[in-house]
Amino acid sequence: MLIAVGRLKGGPERELFERYAKRLGDMTRAVGISGFDFREIEEGRARRAEDRQSEEARAIRAALPESAKLVLCDERGKPLTSLDFSTDIGAARDRGDSAYALVIGGPDGFESNLRAQARLLIAFGAMTWPHQLARIMAGEQLYRALTILAGHPYHRS
Repeated sequence: MLIAVGRLKGGPERELFERYAKRLGDMTRAVGISGFDFREIEEGRARRAEDRQSEEARAIRAALPESAKLVLCDERGKPLTSLDFSTDIGAARDRGDSAYALVIGGPDGFESNLRAQARLLIAFGAMTWPHQLARIMAGEQLYRALTILAGHPYHRS
């Protein structure tokens, strides 16, 4: 499952993301995962950043299935290799977690309580990425992780 704060407008970025989302949906059964779900959460509308973070955290929590493994894309997160990411997804599947929920936050980042609730914080490197590229990168890395679990030749290291 991928949850993203904000809406991605039509255009080449959305088309590329949708291509990975379709591939993800096609690959899930091969690795014993029930499916791929994507949800967009509206950005908070409050004046203060802390209040926007709280609004977004409530919406993220509402979108999470019970007993999902919550993984946040956060600048304070740990950079993982694609193999490490795949291993983490496989471990969540094998534990029987209801979902592996990867979340991309809004421009203000995540509320501290949501960050504390997460079972893993990951970063796509030390640089800050635009939301639309982060979403594409998340989709591609989720797809890559499933191909690794399936033994598919997409990933070559």
